[in-house]
Amino acid sequence: MRKSGLDIYFLLPIKNFIEKQTSVGLSLIIATVLALIIANSPLANAYHAFWKQEIFIGINDLVISKNLLHWINDGLMSMFFFLVGLELKKEIMFGELSNIKIAILPVAAAIGGMLFPALIYFLFNYGSDSISGWGIPMATDIAFALGILYLLNDTIPVSLKVFLTAIAIADDMGAVLVIAFFYTEQISLQSLGIGVFFLLILLAANYIGIRNMLFYAVMGIGGLWLAIMLSGIHATIAAVLAAFAIPNNKKVHTPLFLRKVKLLSYTIRDQLRKPEKGLKKQEEITDTIEKFSLLTQDATPPLQRLEHALNPFVSFIVLPLFAFANAGVSFHEHSLSYLVQPVSLGILAGLILGKFIGIVLFTRLMLFFGISSLPKEVRLNDIYGIGLLGAIGFTMSLFITDLAFESEIYLDQAKIGIFTASLLAGIAGYLFLKNTRD
Repeated sequence: MRKSGLDIYFLLPIKNFIEKQTSVGLSLIIATVLALIIANSPLANAYHAFWKQEIFIGINDLVISKNLLHWINDGLMSMFFFLVGLELKKEIMFGELSNIKIAILPVAAAIGGMLFPALIYFLFNYGSDSISGWGIPMATDIAFALGILYLLNDTIPVSLKVFLTAIAIADDMGAVLVIAFFYTEQISLQSLGIGVFFLLILLAANYIGIRNMLFYAVMGIGGLWLAIMLSGIHATIAAVLAAFAIPNNKKVHTPLFLRKVKLLSYTIRDQLRKPEKGLKKQEEITDTIEKFSLLTQDATPPLQRLEHALNPFVSFIVLPLFAFANAGVSFHEHSLSYLVQPVSLGILAGLILGKFIGIVLFTRLMLFFGISSLPKEVRLNDIYGIGLLGAIGFTMSLFITDLAFESEIYLDQAKIGIFTASLLAGIAGYLFLKNTRD
């Protein structure tokens, strides 16, 4: 079929961009640079004021009021954490985290990569009210880190990309637990109890075989997410819990699917051979083709369908919007001095030194004691590169920064530390792997 000018010059380039692994990181970079430019232009006041606009949702006395920045961080970012939860469940059930012997190496590396950054930050900020930011350097931004690996093309084995992904997923699990247990203030037990009730409904629905996504959306958003947010626990935790309740079983198993596909293909062949022409014949063929679509849907787990459907929206709308809303630091005469403040130094050293030491040390300990072994085609030198790339905190670090601090000064110091560390780590990791892999 001939493509139109719109397809060739507009839709096709967009489709190709979305399908590239490096595109998510590039989108985040563009959003961040744009935010920094606007925040340091004559539009700076309008930029900061825009995110403080209050948005009200509710009726009568049941009203939730938050500013736009909080709706992005608590609401839209819940979609990101929902996607994280889907990936976690899939990896635990079928992927790198499903086999203990295989999973133990990236999980250990992730634990080391969380403990040492937190410890280093703690040392820099001990005795200060900025100590609450200890969770900021614990996070790894999988989009940026993997994007850099994909820039190296065929020089990097698939097993190394999988290893980094497994580390980042285990790291995300750790970040979710840190947010749940350490960045939650007052808890409403009544709202929490309602949230638990809706979670049990979702799990029971999964168990008895309900696969209707509208049901899970209503119970997950209108029930679990809303109740958890009102309880005082961060709403993104509800998104992860809801993801674990999404069914991962098929309605039609593969052997039956293949038999039905074969029968449908015979049906279409017979329909095409019929001598009569006209609308009735075309409608019969169209109906049979629609059965193919329904059959494919029944043979695909809801978890996988949701993951594929949400991934482009989260990657190219939610995450860039989050970066654009949170990365706008307005620089002034004191900004350079922020780099040598305990918050910035703790994050900078925590990410670059802490991540590298933690990932490399825990990996080598697992190898030294024979508990695990390196994946195929992965060399010990590659682990040093992974340790550097693991220091790219960015998205998750910015997210935890918003939870950790209320002071504008601390927020700016933290963001400067995150930007600097992520930039240095990305460049160092790329150059190291490029030189050692060539």
